[in-house]
Amino acid sequence: MMEKAQSDCPYPGCFFCVMKEANPSKRRASVLKFFRELPSQDDDGQVLPISGLWNTAMAHPNDPEFINLGIFECMSALIWKGLKNRRWLSHDQNIYIPYYAAHIIGSYTMNMEEFAERAVRAGVIPPLVELLRGRLTWVEQRVAVRALGHLATYPSTFPAVADHGEVLELAIQLASSSLEIVYSHFYQFVDRRLGYHCDLLTRGMGGVEMESRKAEEWASQLQCWSLQLINCFAFKSEFLHDICKADFLVKLPGMWGGLVNENSPAGVGLLRTICQSKLGRGHVANIPGVVEALCNIARSSDDWQYMAVDCLFWLVQDSNTCHKVIDRVASTLIDLADISMLGDYKKLGDTIVTMLQECMQQHANSRNSISTHTKEQIDELLSSKQSLKLEKNMPKGDLHIKQAAALVVKLEGNSLFSSGNIAGAAAKYSEALALCPMKSKKERVVLYSNRAQCYLLLQQPLAAISDATRALCLHSPLNRHAKSLWRRAQAYDMLGLAKESLLDAILFINECSQSNDPDLSLKQNKVPDYAERLVKKQMRAAWLFREAALKHGGIHCEGEASDAFGQEADDSEWETASESDAENDATGEADDETEWKKDGHQENLYEKS
Repeated sequence: MMEKAQSDCPYPGCFFCVMKEANPSKRRASVLKFFRELPSQDDDGQVLPISGLWNTAMAHPNDPEFINLGIFECMSALIWKGLKNRRWLSHDQNIYIPYYAAHIIGSYTMNMEEFAERAVRAGVIPPLVELLRGRLTWVEQRVAVRALGHLATYPSTFPAVADHGEVLELAIQLASSSLEIVYSHFYQFVDRRLGYHCDLLTRGMGGVEMESRKAEEWASQLQCWSLQLINCFAFKSEFLHDICKADFLVKLPGMWGGLVNENSPAGVGLLRTICQSKLGRGHVANIPGVVEALCNIARSSDDWQYMAVDCLFWLVQDSNTCHKVIDRVASTLIDLADISMLGDYKKLGDTIVTMLQECMQQHANSRNSISTHTKEQIDELLSSKQSLKLEKNMPKGDLHIKQAAALVVKLEGNSLFSSGNIAGAAAKYSEALALCPMKSKKERVVLYSNRAQCYLLLQQPLAAISDATRALCLHSPLNRHAKSLWRRAQAYDMLGLAKESLLDAILFINECSQSNDPDLSLKQNKVPDYAERLVKKQMRAAWLFREAALKHGGIHCEGEASDAFGQEADDSEWETASESDAENDATGEADDETEWKKDGHQENLYEKS
C-alpha cells in the first residue's frame, strides 16, 4: 500500500502512523498516495482508516487538508466498489465502507461551497444517486440523501444534482415511504436485523432497546433529510409541478421530526417554501385538508408555528388564493391576533388586523365574497382593536369600573359552573370578556381559559381550542399558560389530533414543574396521573412508526383508546389543580381570582417560563 511509516508498526502503510509523521510534506505525500491506492486494495482492515476519516470529517468538516489530497475521489471510488463488487463488500468488515464514505462526503460538504464544488468535480454525485436508489440498504440511503441535500443547497452545485433527473422523484418517494421502509426492514423483526446496522446505530453501546430508539431517530432523519433535498428543488419553479402532487402535499403537514428530531421543520418547512411562489400557493389552496392542517400547526405550540403562519399570510395576501382560503383561515388568524412577537414578526397581531381588513375591502364588491360568518368574525376583531385604542384615552377610574364589573360577572360564572350550569357559565364568561378592558391581559387570559373549559365539557372542542389559543397568545411568555395548555391538549385529543395534544400536554407538565403555584406544582416531582395518561396515549398515537406498524400488523388496536385515557378524557381543568379526582371543582377557579386582585398588578403565578 505504502512505505512503512513507523518501524514498530506491524501494518505496512498504516494510515494512523502516516498521520503521526512530523514532517508535513512527507505526511501530505503519504496521505495523497493512500487516497489514490486505497480503492484498489483488497487488504483486511480497510474499515479502520475509513472510520478514522469519518471521525475527522465529523469533528473538522471545514479543514481543507484531505480535500486537497483527494478524499472525495477516494470515497467516490469506494462507493462504486461496494456497488459493483459484492464479493469484496461481504468480505471482512467492508460492508461498513460505503456508509462511511457517503457520510464523509456529506460532512465535508455541509458548510463549505468550495468543498462542494470539489466534490462534484470528483464525481461523487453518480454513486450517491445509486445509493439513493436503494442499491444497498436504507442505512446507506440515509447518508446519501444527506450528502445530496448538502450539495443541492449551494447555487453552484445544485445544477449538477438536478441534472440527475431521478433525484427529485427518488427523494419524494423516500420522504413518503422512509418510515415504512425502516419499520419493515429493521424495526419490526428483531431477529432479522442486520448486524452492521445494529453496530452503526448503537456503536456497540446498547442492546435491542437502544437499537429500536436509534432506528426511530434515523428513520425520522431519513424522512427529514429527504424533505430538505426536495426543499432545494422547491425554490425553482420548474420543479414545482413534480413536487405539488396532491397525494404528496396532503401528507406534508403530518411529516414532522417527532420528539427524536425536533430540530427539523420537516413537512411544514417544505410547505413554507412552496407557498412562497404563486404556483405553489395555487396548489396548496386547491388541495383539501392542507390549509386546515396548516391552521392546526399555526395555532399549536409547535416550534415551527411561525412557518405555518407564514404560509397562511401568503395565501391570504395572494389575490388568486385569498377567496379560496379566507373562510378556512380567518378564525385561526383572529385567534392569533394578540401575539406581539413570533419568529421574525415584531407586531404579528397588527399585521393580522391590517391584512384581514384589506381582505375585507378587496372582496367588498367581488363575486368571490367572504362568508357572512367570516365577516362577523373580522368585524369583531376590528371592533376590539378599536376599543383598545379608545382605552388609551379613557380615565383610569372608568377602566377600574369596567374591570370591577367584569369581575362581578366572572364570579357569577364561577358560581354557575360550580352548580353544574356549564352553558350558563360560558355565557357569563362571554359577558365578562365584553366588559373587561382589552389592556387587562391577565384577566382576559383567565376568562378565555375558563370559557375554554366550559366548551370542553359542552363537547365543543373547536371552540375550546379557539379560546385556549387566545389565552395562550395573550399570556406572557407566549404559549406558556399551564391551564390553557391542558385544556387545549384535551380538546385536541377529542378531535384526534395526537401530535398537537402531545405537545401541549408535555408543555403543561413542564410548566407545572416550574410553577410556584401549590395547586399546579408537581407534588414530590411526580407527574400527575391524568397528564401522564394523556401523554402516553398520544405518544402511541403520534408514534412515527404507527401507520407502518398498522399496515404490517405490528399494532393491534384493541383497547388502545379506552385504556389510555378512558373516562378521564373529559377531566375538567379543575383537576389540574390537584391529583385528586375528589377535589372541589371550584378550587382551581378560586386560584384564578388572585390575578384580579390589586388592579391586576399581582404577579401572575403561571407566568414562569
